[in-house]
Amino acid sequence: MLFDYEKIEPSLRYKLMAGSIIPRPIAWIVSKNEKGVINIAPFSYFTALSSNPPTLIVSIGHKSDKTPKDTLKNIRDSKICTLCLVSQEDLKPMHYSSKELDGDTSEADIFHIETKEIEKDFPPIIKSTPVAFFCKLYQEVDLKGSKTIPLILKIKKEYIKDEFVDDDLRVDYNPVARLGGEYAFLSKHIKAPRIP
Repeated sequence: MLFDYEKIEPSLRYKLMAGSIIPRPIAWIVSKNEKGVINIAPFSYFTALSSNPPTLIVSIGHKSDKTPKDTLKNIRDSKICTLCLVSQEDLKPMHYSSKELDGDTSEADIFHIETKEIEKDFPPIIKSTPVAFFCKLYQEVDLKGSKTIPLILKIKKEYIKDEFVDDDLRVDYNPVARLGGEYAFLSKHIKAPRIP
């Protein structure tokens, strides 16, 4: 089948892209509003962008009432966030945290998500996260006609739980990823073949 993206609806394009570009790690983003309320939300349109400058990109949409999602509003206001990767034990709370809540209600409280302050100038990490990035807003990308806003985030610091990094700084953990409309654990590792 051949799909002409110029001729199909955006909802179908989303379905095809989300089902084809897999697996995608989930960015579980922690931000704070001007009142200090912690917002926690997952985003699977996310990936590394560059190591120099060290940047990530994540696309954030809008609420059902067309206003910016709390994560987008908070990052625009504060220019910072903490981006956590999802451990297998956090699959349910991560999924639950995608529920649209009032901006003054914290997912940490409603879904019993434990956080931990480790970097005073940034929002807390999810306590069980294997890896977290402390980021500053680098650039907002204007995609004409898009309902999502891509944000380029510059990594200022990275946290890795001790058990997931070895002495050679090889990071090895099994994150939760988005696999089309489902989730997957990336637990099978295959060594790259030697190039002849």
